[in-house]
Amino acid sequence: MIKQETAADTAPQAPPAGPVTPAPAHRVGPLTRTDFVRYAGAGGDFNPIHHDETFARAAGYPSVFGHGLLTAGVLGGYAAAWLGRRNLRRFTVRYVDQVWPGDTLVLTGEVLRSGGTPDGATEVEVALAVHSEAEGRGPRLVLRGGATATYPAGAPEEEA
Repeated sequence: MIKQETAADTAPQAPPAGPVTPAPAHRVGPLTRTDFVRYAGAGGDFNPIHHDETFARAAGYPSVFGHGLLTAGVLGGYAAAWLGRRNLRRFTVRYVDQVWPGDTLVLTGEVLRSGGTPDGATEVEVALAVHSEAEGRGPRLVLRGGATATYPAGAPEEEA
């Protein structure tokens, strides 16, 4: 199982944007080869580049690497927990780089815009990012994303 721990971001937080509180940074990992194999079983993607060291090296990679959808799924869970699963209306990702065994993922979110809709709801647009950290290597962006959440008029505030 992928190890997850929540850590409050050390940077000062902006005030809440409507019903959304600032997103704390969230750490997941370090990722293991077993995580990649478990995801392959869950997702049905058994490409050997994700679990067979010899195959990955023959293809020119230094090692096996994680599925892009594994990283996107972790980010989707973070967005749903932060914004409220029932409020999430749109979720997008753009793959930037691979994740490797031993990487720890650092997930962050930032409110870009918050405003009312004609029916009195509040719509919130956020930017999302996943950076990878590993021993001996500085942080690097591996996934960029975004999400939109809609909160009905008079709805109680969601808890992060």
